[in-house]
Parts: sequence; C-alpha cells; structure tokens
Amino acid sequence: MLSKTQAKYIQSLVHKKFREQYGQYIIEGPKLLSEAISANLNGISKIYAYPSWIENMPHDWQQHRIEVIPVNEDEMKKISTLTTPGPVLAMMQIPSAPVITAFPGITLLLDAIQDPGNLGTIIRNADWFGVRNIICGEGCVDCYNPKVIQSTMGSLFRTNIMYEDLSLFLDRQQGIPVMAASLEGTMLREVKRTNDVFLVIGNESKGIRQHILQRATVKVRIPGGGETESLNAAVATGILLYWLTVDC
Repeated sequence: MLSKTQAKYIQSLVHKKFREQYGQYIIEGPKLLSEAISANLNGISKIYAYPSWIENMPHDWQQHRIEVIPVNEDEMKKISTLTTPGPVLAMMQIPSAPVITAFPGITLLLDAIQDPGNLGTIIRNADWFGVRNIICGEGCVDCYNPKVIQSTMGSLFRTNIMYEDLSLFLDRQQGIPVMAASLEGTMLREVKRTNDVFLVIGNESKGIRQHILQRATVKVRIPGGGETESLNAAVATGILLYWLTVDC
C-alpha cells in the first residue's frame, strides 16, 4: 500500500532541488532496474512494484535489505513519470561525484546541453563508443532528470559524469587537444584524428559559447548536403564519436 506521504515524496524527486536535498532519484522499468543492479546494487533504497512482478522478481531483495512495496496500477500512475508506467519503480541514492585525475582517450565536454532527451542520448552514445568520462558544463540539464535517465537506457550507470565550469576544467588540463564541433570548423575529412582528446559539444540552439570555443585546438565540421541549419546535438555527438573511434 502506497501512503500519501510516500507518493508525495516520490513525486518531489521529479524536481532537481528535491533530488539534491534528499540525495535520491527514481528509475522506472525492469530494464533500468536490471542495469542498476549490474552496476551497483547498494544504490537501490526502495522498490515499488506490481504484485505480479514481485511474485516473479529475479532477486532476493530481502537478502540485500531492500524494501519492496507492492502497488496497484492507480498508485503507480501517481508516482510514475511515464505516460505508460512500467511494473516497477525504484528509488536510488545519488552517488558521490567521481574523482577523475586522468583523462585517457576521448572525454566529452558538454556546454549547456539543456534538452533531457539529448543529454540522455549523448550518454548512451558515449557508452556505445567506450567513452567513460563526461564533463557537463554550466547550463547542462541534471543527469538524474527522469527523462535523461530513460533516454540513457542504463548507460548512466556505466559512465562517469561530472558537473564543472568548463573553463576552470580546461585550465587544469594541459597537453590534451581540445576539439570543438562548430559550423565554422574544418571538414572532418581534413582533420587529423588523435587518440586522447577533449571533444566539446555545444548548446542545441546557440552552439559552444565563445569563451569555450576560443580554447579549441581544432574546430571540426560534419559535412552535409541538405538545407537544415544544423544537426541535433546528440546526432552530431554520435557521428563525431564514430569518426574518432572507428577506423575508416
């Protein structure tokens, strides 16, 4: 049975200020729960699920001292952020920010990515291409936003994400090339690829802010033959990561 207090608390976690206040966020659906289990079982604090799911759940949650609370469809609709709720919702502890001292390979630097779906897809792209470190700069949407989490399809749990001022971050990093995606950049085919690089992706409508763009070692442009003004930020990230990681 779901109490009104529990429902109100879970509903509050849709908002960033309450996620930060309570140090928790929510994930929904068997797929995300399975991914979370594979990554870190200790991060799960409570599970709300349909009785039919509980009867067939694949883990002994009592052994791990995780409370499982049965809810009906009406109760799940009250706490779910999805149009069509799944059979299970879990509350997760927000982990401590990762401490990263070295940045081998590709590191993504995101400048004011505001759309949750874009950030989630970028995180998923990074996971696919083996990129483990993402630095989110000023203006980026919270990675624990429910829409971001759903878009990552579990990749969030396999990626190190830091929130930091990009200028201050770059001040501390010396000797690693900074590659910026820009419509004024050099075409990809004319740019020499490098193993270690900071790849900067800008805001969906404004691109990379000028003071960050000025830090770029090289600006790159994705060639295209159509008439659209620019590529979606997540799509551009996927193309650039493919170009950087796949022999072609």
